[in-house]
Amino acid sequence: MKKLALHWKILIGMVLGILFGFLMNSVDGGKAFVTDWIKPLGTIFINLLKLIAVPLILASLIKGISDLKDISKIKKMGGRTIIIYVLTTVVAIVIGLTIVNTVQPGKGMSQDTIEKIKTKYESSDGVKDKMDKAKVTKDAGPLQPLVDIFPQNIFQALGDAKMLQIIFFALFVGICLLLIPENKAAPLVNFFDSLNEVVMKMVDLIMLTAPYAVFALLANVIIAFDDTEILMKLLWYGLCVVGGLLLMIAFYLMLVSVYTKKSPMWFLKQISPAQLLAFSTSSSAATLPVTMERVEEHLGVDKEVSGFVLPVGATINMDGTSLYQAVAAVFIMQVIWPEGLTFTNQLVIVATALLASIGSAAVPSAGMVMLVIVLESIGFPEELLPIGLALIFAVDRPLDMCRTMVNVTGDATVSMIVAKSLGKLQEPKPKDWDDNYDKVKG
Repeated sequence: MKKLALHWKILIGMVLGILFGFLMNSVDGGKAFVTDWIKPLGTIFINLLKLIAVPLILASLIKGISDLKDISKIKKMGGRTIIIYVLTTVVAIVIGLTIVNTVQPGKGMSQDTIEKIKTKYESSDGVKDKMDKAKVTKDAGPLQPLVDIFPQNIFQALGDAKMLQIIFFALFVGICLLLIPENKAAPLVNFFDSLNEVVMKMVDLIMLTAPYAVFALLANVIIAFDDTEILMKLLWYGLCVVGGLLLMIAFYLMLVSVYTKKSPMWFLKQISPAQLLAFSTSSSAATLPVTMERVEEHLGVDKEVSGFVLPVGATINMDGTSLYQAVAAVFIMQVIWPEGLTFTNQLVIVATALLASIGSAAVPSAGMVMLVIVLESIGFPEELLPIGLALIFAVDRPLDMCRTMVNVTGDATVSMIVAKSLGKLQEPKPKDWDDNYDKVKG
């Protein structure tokens, strides 16, 4: 009997998790049961992915850079990666602005609905937390993002999972390995090569539990929705974001088909486990180990390319988040600040959303923090900011899930394009968790 493919198992887990969540919402004590007994299973899964993300980035990037044998190749690969990421982000923002200006989901929202949403969410801890984080980011200074790339203590950076600092350190080590004699570099290169293989095998083992984990994660998401009336009022706004995200995925598929000459459906099939996990976890950083495994083993991208492009992408390439920020900013203005909807302000949104996406953390709801900065850049009245965030707070989590899936898809697409341009796109060689099991089971 043919084994059921992993993406189908994950999909089944997602559907069952959603149904179970709705069932528990209608049962006395159901929410508490999910919180106490189901949610921890999803948390453990995410913790395991985060556990291996840092050593995987470190090992794969150092090994990949040292394998290039030519420093000029680093410049070539890095330049292409950054340029493509910037271009796809601009496309995402333009798509978002086009849709929200055409559909105008905020036009005509009743004052009663606005008041109800304001009353429910304006003073909530979630909105206050996003405002506080945005203030810290804004007050940090224009060159603080550059300063933050350089760690003063690599062990602290590893412990705090500061991705840009880890990427800088790995690049620095990889370049230095190229600059010393090969026989001196070999022991350290071999160590990181072995570490990379071990961590990739960990990914295979962790993924065996993925269907059960997404069941737990989705069940917990569903029980968090306690006001379906407000969700329905925000339906058009949500559809604008989702519609834009679908167009962005279509754009990626076109790039894959035209440039890499690969079937779009084949691409979706190979990357789908990473997409589904991104949807379930709302974190491209937590999904990174799975994304790297799918891109290397199932899409055929060389380690030296995926080891650089994907960690960088998980940190600076936020196409889905940028599209969401464009739609959300204009939607909020349509509802409570229509006089701010000028062409100049929309150009500022494009520029600010692009820069904000580079600094946006690869964690749940970070896009809303950056949205505050985008709104402030166009002179949005400060006293209306809490109301603006309250307007979209109710649907932020489900939209966050969708935009994270797009972020991950974008990372995989760019890795294939860069690999193809460098002649590093090979035939896929998938591995299973039990490839070596027969030799050691005794």
